[in-house]
Amino acid sequence: MSAEHDSDAALTARAGRGDDVAFRTLYRRHVTPVYRIAYAIVGTASDAEDITQETFVTAWRKLRALRLEGESLLPWLATICRYQSANRLRSLRRDRDRTAAENAAERADTVMVEDQVIGADLARRIAGEVERLSELDREIFVLCVSEGYAYVAAAERLGIAHGAVRNRLTRIRTRLRGVVEEAAES
Repeated sequence: MSAEHDSDAALTARAGRGDDVAFRTLYRRHVTPVYRIAYAIVGTASDAEDITQETFVTAWRKLRALRLEGESLLPWLATICRYQSANRLRSLRRDRDRTAAENAAERADTVMVEDQVIGADLARRIAGEVERLSELDREIFVLCVSEGYAYVAAAERLGIAHGAVRNRLTRIRTRLRGVVEEAAES
């Protein structure tokens, strides 16, 4: 059996022990959804490519200590990607602010700092809520939201009914909307 057919858990364990083939397989398996997440956050292809690379470099360094919960490595990679994206956005904002400060004397941007704090807190809350989902719900979330699978394709991949995917995803989205609303109220 080739590495392509191994589970993320098996590949993660081997990659954590330094197996380059296992890590390359994980990379190929998850590079597209990680790129999409990065692009959705930063909005430029070049920054999304850099963030994707930074995500996998960070993952390589941290794999040895990782204890994978669930079947997919993608939620962990998505969390790293979100942090890398937030760092990139902060860096871009700092550069922009420095340039603006040089061109126009004193310009305070406190709203942006507040938005960053709120955005980071919201991202942590959402990631925490996704981690608390059942294994099947996390897989549905990853397939349909992160990887863009249609309900039918996700159902076939998971071996469950199309309606089950649709209903569970509706409940997941409602649950995550509640987290967003709760964060907006606080």
